[in-house]
Amino acid sequence: MQPIPIRTTVVGSYPFPGWLEFATLNLDKFGAADIEEMIEDAVIAAIHDQTSAGLDVITDGEQTRLDFNLSFYGYIKGLRPNHEETRKWGPPAHDQRGKHSIVEPLTAPEGLGAVAEFRRLKRLAPSNFTLKASVPGPYTLSGRMIPDGKIYKDRFDITEDLLPIVRKELESLVEAGCTEITVDEPSMSCYAYKEDTKRFVDIFNRTIQSVTDKARVSTHLCFGNFKGRPVGYRKLYPMLPDFLDMNVAEIHIEMANREFDEVELLAEFAQKMDVAVGIIDVKNYYVESVKDVVERIKMCLKYVPAEKLAVAPDCGLSQTARWASRQKLKNMCLGAKEIRG
Repeated sequence: MQPIPIRTTVVGSYPFPGWLEFATLNLDKFGAADIEEMIEDAVIAAIHDQTSAGLDVITDGEQTRLDFNLSFYGYIKGLRPNHEETRKWGPPAHDQRGKHSIVEPLTAPEGLGAVAEFRRLKRLAPSNFTLKASVPGPYTLSGRMIPDGKIYKDRFDITEDLLPIVRKELESLVEAGCTEITVDEPSMSCYAYKEDTKRFVDIFNRTIQSVTDKARVSTHLCFGNFKGRPVGYRKLYPMLPDFLDMNVAEIHIEMANREFDEVELLAEFAQKMDVAVGIIDVKNYYVESVKDVVERIKMCLKYVPAEKLAVAPDCGLSQTARWASRQKLKNMCLGAKEIRG
């Protein structure tokens, strides 16, 4: 199949409708059938907003995930919520995200839930769109787990036990018919400046090795977006050259929020893989105009050929209001269409 030049895509998450936010705080008032109906309605709403915007690739908006990592923790045995380790008051930031203590070796006998999400998306979505599933990689998934010092001495020990769990989830997604998967590893990009980047790449490639020839696998690298706030050292250069050895078809890189700093480094990634550039700032309530989008795409085309370039928001849209997300996606797609024309 001929690649779509300047493909329009998203990372994964999409804002909840307001009524779903309310419902999640009042689940005791709903029965199981009511909850399943709400989930379907929320996914239908996310599909509608994405298809109306004109995206080439859509997701389910991660409407069943209340948190990027923590929703998966409900599927993992061996964890206990630890509310003592989190800051309770003051400005919202990453140290207020929930942490978990490890009480036994980690297992996920029923998987991580992504397969059911994809099957729902496949049933509800129009047939003329590419459907994508997103799953956090094992290093990022380990981020809110506290090493116990006995079973797991450090974060890398935890990561190694999560790796086969994530790999199995990817394999199950492929078996369910998923042809496009993003493995989110923002923790790797956040900590590339101080950790062993070769070790990161080895972990990542071992995670995806069984599905790379069966699906289009991509990875998302960003610098954090909890409550619209970054957390990492926001530079690409510490990732190079090692991250070029990630065995992916496409790499997604946050750019808009960083004012396209280091844009010239996109050329290095483009030599090895397709590049999805974050040209929409999900942390900013300035709605990029079609003209803005066109100018940004033209900038990216200096470093990435059109057939290897995709455009997307910097991160998932879950932390951005729905009204802004709608308009940002629409203008992004209109700008890409103008350039294609």
